Amino acid sequence: MEKMKKICKTIKGDRQLLAGMIGIVILLALVILAPVVASENPHHYGKDILNSLGQNGHLLGTNHMGQDIYSMIIYGVRTSLRVAVISALISGVLGVLIGGVAGFFGGKVDTFVSEMINVFMMLPSFFLILLIIALFGNSITNVMVVIGITTWPSNAKLMRAQALSLRQRTFVKSAEAMGETKLQILFKYILPNGIFPVIANTTMGMSNAILTEAGLSFLGLGDPSIISWGQMIYTGKQYITSAWWISAFAGIAIVITVLVFYLLGDGLNHVLNPKHLNRGAN
Repeated sequence: MEKMKKICKTIKGDRQLLAGMIGIVILLALVILAPVVASENPHHYGKDILNSLGQNGHLLGTNHMGQDIYSMIIYGVRTSLRVAVISALISGVLGVLIGGVAGFFGGKVDTFVSEMINVFMMLPSFFLILLIIALFGNSITNVMVVIGITTWPSNAKLMRAQALSLRQRTFVKSAEAMGETKLQILFKYILPNGIFPVIANTTMGMSNAILTEAGLSFLGLGDPSIISWGQMIYTGKQYITSAWWISAFAGIAIVITVLVFYLLGDGLNHVLNPKHLNRGAN
């Protein structure tokens, strides 16, 4: 109970974290309640083509295929959150494992991994994503996996720095003296204690994942079988002068969702910062 009170006090004390968490709760509610909140099936092609705002019961109008824009925006939340969460998980797991191994074992392992991280960070990741999508297809699964495996270096660098510091701590030395294996120490002490900066960075990386997916869809390289905000902007650009609502509201949805994840990540970065934790302890 005391721990829950402390967590609630921490959240209330950071406005960015509070705003981010409220935003995430709203987005998750839209994901769960999409069939209830949406006025129509977003995949339904109706006879009301290019209706303006509020016309024939369409709150945000329709596109050139008669699809309800409001319903497409609601269902687009599912796509964006799925891309954000799964790609961030892939990036986070790879970064934690690779960076943790490099920092803890050191020596040649650290040198090799550090050079590999530098190589990946020098590569233009978006063009690498374009190349992989062109070779292996543009399904939503491929998009999520590709985003995840091209964004792990920043997480790996953070985890490596944490591991380099933690391996010198007294509790790690004590574990070594007690005969625990290196793998046991890595998974029991190094990774759990060094993961907090990675959590904050991964959360902020979710906003980049959403933007990347939207960018791919805007270029016509997204999955055509799903509802995507980037795809809505792509299909609506040719009607921008006569039916601006097709692209405009999808763009607004992207901006708001990216802002929510940025606030959440930045808030977590403040709260999980060691200096902040030390102040709280005092």
